[in-house]
Amino acid sequence: MKAARKTAKVKTVAEGSRLGRDDWLDAAYAAVAEGGFDKVRVLTLADQLGVTRGSFYWHFADHAELLSAMLQRWLRREIDADLALQAESTNDAKADLMHLLDVALARGGADVKAMRFELALRGLGRRDPEVAKMLVEVDESRMSLFESKFLRLTGSQKSATDLAVVFYLAITGGIQALARPASTARVADYIRSLIADYLIERQMPARPDR
Repeated sequence: MKAARKTAKVKTVAEGSRLGRDDWLDAAYAAVAEGGFDKVRVLTLADQLGVTRGSFYWHFADHAELLSAMLQRWLRREIDADLALQAESTNDAKADLMHLLDVALARGGADVKAMRFELALRGLGRRDPEVAKMLVEVDESRMSLFESKFLRLTGSQKSATDLAVVFYLAITGGIQALARPASTARVADYIRSLIADYLIERQMPARPDR
C-alpha cells in the first residue's frame, strides 16, 4: 500500500510540472466556449488534459480560483488589445478606422470560440455583479478606443460618441452574423462594406470647393 501511494505521488508531481497554469486556463476557456460556465469542471478538464485531478492543485487552490484567473486573463488581454490599437495611429484618420473595422471583425468573426466565450460571459454578468463590472470595464475600453478614432475623423465629440456607439453595435451584430455556419466571404465583404460606407466614408468632412 505504501509503495502504491508513493508511485501515485510521483505521478502527480510529474503531471504538475508538465502542465502549466495556462494549460488549465486554456482548457477552461475552451469549455466555456463550448457549453458555458457549467462545463468548467476540474475532473472533466483533467480527463481532457490526460492527467489526474492532483495536477490541478499544483496551480489553483480550487475551482473558484481557476474561474477568477481565467476571467482576469481575458480582461487583461482585451484591454491590452485595445491599447495596442489605440497606439496604432497614422496621419490618415479614415485609414485608421478602416484598420480598426477589419481588426474588430476578424477578432470576433474569425474566432468563433472568442465570440461564444464572450456571449457566455455576458450571460453570467447578468447574475454576477463582479463579472458585470468587468464587462463594463471592457465596454468602456472599447468605446474609448472607438471614440478617439472617430473624433480624429469628425472633429466633433458628440458625433464621435454617437458614431462609436453605432459602430460597436454594428460590429457586434456583424460578428454574430459571420459566426453562422452558412456565412461566406461574400457575406463578410457585404457587412464590412455597409459599416465602412455608412459609418466611416459618409462621416468624412466635406472637402472645400476648389
